[in-house]
Amino acid sequence: MKKINVGVIGVGAMGYNHARVYYRLEEANLVAVSDVSERTLNKVCEKYDAKGYSDYEDLLKDPEIEVVSVCVPTTHHHDVVMKAIEYGKHVLVEKPIAFSLEEAEEMIAAAKEKGVILGTGHVERFNPAVQKAKELIENDVIGDVVSASAKRVGPFPPRIKDVGVCIDLAIHDLDVMYYLFNEDVEQVYGTMSSILDKTDFEDHAEIMVSFTNATGILEVNWLTPYKRREIEITGTDGIISVDYIEQSIEVFGKFAQDINIKHEEPLKEELKSFLKAVDEGKDPVITGEDGLNALKMVIAASKSSRAHKPISFDELD
Repeated sequence: MKKINVGVIGVGAMGYNHARVYYRLEEANLVAVSDVSERTLNKVCEKYDAKGYSDYEDLLKDPEIEVVSVCVPTTHHHDVVMKAIEYGKHVLVEKPIAFSLEEAEEMIAAAKEKGVILGTGHVERFNPAVQKAKELIENDVIGDVVSASAKRVGPFPPRIKDVGVCIDLAIHDLDVMYYLFNEDVEQVYGTMSSILDKTDFEDHAEIMVSFTNATGILEVNWLTPYKRREIEITGTDGIISVDYIEQSIEVFGKFAQDINIKHEEPLKEELKSFLKAVDEGKDPVITGEDGLNALKMVIAASKSSRAHKPISFDELD
């Protein structure tokens, strides 16, 4: 595989990690980064020997760059991605794909029309423990999947200013459930509200998703003083318990077993996978449509909470 020239737009917390990983990947050549903060920009450029642009459109004008990671705040995803597509760049946009379904659909359509690849950064799919759980489910180790229960809680993150806990946290596990079940979503029921005075958005939520043959239940919040990231999948013959942070997995039941997992950085695996898709001219592992699907679940949960009733996916079309 040839080295692919890449750029990163937005090098705050997540974008910095994209730049760091690209810089170390054999498959990538980090050409440039862009950020509105001169201090942040200079720091990243110096550390990773990259060109720096305060105006992201100047980065997009760079003919060397083939791929860009878009890591700006969610409310700016649509404008930046649309401009990147206009310049003919392949785009990996951090989750959530966009702030609204209309924006996401427009981005997907534009990428198809321009003939560029659009991927969404749902990094937990690349967690080795999640990938192992998927393999075990496909091999019927726990029989027919019945349900999944996830908990993603922790203290309030000051860096999050433009979205609530659902788009920041819940979207991870909703996408993982969709990935593990490999079933269509039928209904979503959510309850959420805000207790803290640190945010204008919801800071805790409980969400239940009805898939074709299974159910997903999720608790997320910014209220818990410790950080926990876990999901448990129940089947007719056993249970798979996953700790995202420890990248560990346990299997209980009929085919109980000890599982050894080789730890990997999920972001590294995600970026390698996206570059491979670009190199081969194929769809990425997580497409724009996958990003749209995850966003639909979050929006359905929010709509459900306001309406105090379950929301069918058909109601969002």
